[in-house]
Amino acid sequence: MRVLVMGIGNTLLTDEGAGVHVLEYLREHHPDLPDVEYLDGGTLSFTLAGPIEDADAWIVIDAAQLQADPGAIRHFVGTEMDHFLGTTKRSVHEVGLVDLMDIARLTGHLPERRALVGIQPAEMGWGDKPSPRVAAAIPAAAARVLEVLHSWGTA
Repeated sequence: MRVLVMGIGNTLLTDEGAGVHVLEYLREHHPDLPDVEYLDGGTLSFTLAGPIEDADAWIVIDAAQLQADPGAIRHFVGTEMDHFLGTTKRSVHEVGLVDLMDIARLTGHLPERRALVGIQPAEMGWGDKPSPRVAAAIPAAAARVLEVLHSWGTA
């Protein structure tokens, strides 16, 4: 099974880049996971549709409005992810992420195994590092990604 782990966000806007910071943590601490590809999705682009369609499983890591304390982490698997993204505007990238999912769905290539790991931001201003509370949550968010991978029989 080929798994795409995609961190999204703008690393020039403090906590907005949380997904990319978690991705970098995973690359550094778990560089050789079998059948796992890490991809920095930046602030999303339609060019990401190809890698998503090529994957058997897909995990997205992003800052998300969870209505929780800064640094809180939640994950959504399968249709839970679809419901979370489709019910209210909780992610800065939601429209782009939903659009990418729709492209994959329309072509019949939306990975059946998919998940979103969201981190509640504290700050969204200029800065190339996450706020202290979000920075402290990065290892736990990475662990959540590993839990999902393990539940799918990888990692």
